[in-house]
Amino acid sequence: MSELGFWRLAAAAPQACAVVEPDGTAVTRGELLARANATARLLRALGLERGDRVVGVVANESWAIALVLACQQVGAYYVPVNTALTTTEVGHIVEDAAPVAVLCSLPYADTVRAAADAVGLPAERRLAFGVAEGFRDLTAAIAGVPAGPVEDRSPGSYLGYTSGTTGRPKGVLRRLPEGDPDDVFAAGAAWQLGMFGITPLDDGVHLVTSPLSHTAVSGLAVTSLHYGHAVVLTSRFDAEQVLRLIQEHRVTTTHMVPTQLHRLLRLPEETRAAYDVGSMRNLVHGAGPCPASVKRAIIAWFGPVVWEYYGATEAAGTAISSAEWLERPGSVGRPQPGAEVRILDEDGAEVPTGTDGAVYLRMGAHAFEYRGDDAKTRSGRVGDFVTVGDLGHLDEDGYLYLLGRSAEVIVSGGVNIYPAEVEAALLEHPDIQDAGVVGLPDPEWGELSCAVIQAAPGSSLHGGDVAGQLAPFLHDRLARYKVPRRYQVVAELPRGANGKLRKHLLPDLVRK
Repeated sequence: MSELGFWRLAAAAPQACAVVEPDGTAVTRGELLARANATARLLRALGLERGDRVVGVVANESWAIALVLACQQVGAYYVPVNTALTTTEVGHIVEDAAPVAVLCSLPYADTVRAAADAVGLPAERRLAFGVAEGFRDLTAAIAGVPAGPVEDRSPGSYLGYTSGTTGRPKGVLRRLPEGDPDDVFAAGAAWQLGMFGITPLDDGVHLVTSPLSHTAVSGLAVTSLHYGHAVVLTSRFDAEQVLRLIQEHRVTTTHMVPTQLHRLLRLPEETRAAYDVGSMRNLVHGAGPCPASVKRAIIAWFGPVVWEYYGATEAAGTAISSAEWLERPGSVGRPQPGAEVRILDEDGAEVPTGTDGAVYLRMGAHAFEYRGDDAKTRSGRVGDFVTVGDLGHLDEDGYLYLLGRSAEVIVSGGVNIYPAEVEAALLEHPDIQDAGVVGLPDPEWGELSCAVIQAAPGSSLHGGDVAGQLAPFLHDRLARYKVPRRYQVVAELPRGANGKLRKHLLPDLVRK
């Protein structure tokens, strides 16, 4: 590991490419290192001490990555904020995190300014990656700051805020690591990327297809730099552009969510065939259930390079390779190195193999607390294990199969319906681009399942007899009681920037 770690690698080969901006501009390791070092010194000049927080509301640009690298070597918690949040939601996180500074990309300056004003963040603690009203220009502020190696380095970490779909988001706070930052993050890269079969120092290129404002996306990008790989950024997901970038930059690794895989497959066959994706060695996906038909098609297209993972901000989970998944379709894998999974009943007792229950993940070295919320920290825990509300079961070989979230289960006529299973079946239909299933109150059944779908352009589902077209298709794939009782076609489903469906918004889209 002694040759890994971004700061070490940048010192050894400063002219090597570190980041390719969305507009194609290349940033060398030396340039990125200088930004990170100068930014680290600026944060310390603002009074930053080990354990303090730094909030980032960022676009996909190299300055966002330099900010993470700055925090990682001065013992700071970096708090990435979802750029899809409202001013009020951003203000809550800023107030709760009590940061030394808030930094933002120019497109989000208005939102951050309003949020900072609302919570009284001093003007000198607001910085932007450029000129913006009400902010200090970070790029100018570090112009005279030394960019050489930082003294008294100390490893920092991420402080991710949970999505807050059932309440205000809370920060997941872990103890800061100890040791030399290069060694700490080299070891972290070997664990995180190694579980997917990714190897270091092999001319690897990592493609970022989702917003860096999300912990997993930012973490994988920066971890790739610690592993000696270059990082290519996109400003937004565009299926054909992704293929073009894979071919142009000989991309070897990427991380996607199932929605993105689905959109790749929706490209015309001639478009897909026009690009060479043979350089891809590790296509990692997570952040939601992936329909079996989508995954099979992606494996057939890209080859057996597809890896899936399941986990949470709160704890490590499982991983599965293409070969394993083809043997056990629908599984999300076995525990990652150092992780452990248990299935427990409502009383906290383990259930027999193959029996459904709540999925609990062992915290171990990843023990955490929700910042400022002891009650939430204690809830959902059984000993050293924690649940985030997912349901599932383990097979005899320890492979995990998920059913969905306990809060999302639809109980209709006393029978449980798991939306993820129904959504996967819907997405197999060629005229459906996206789908979400929710329960609607019903005086007779308790709840009725309703499918909210985004139909393909020109599809007969627009204004047609949706139930009449879809019910026969679904009856071949689902038990009759699982087939939705209602359907609603919408222009677009409300997905967050990370690709996750905001299900609590679906009932408002359904005509009463």
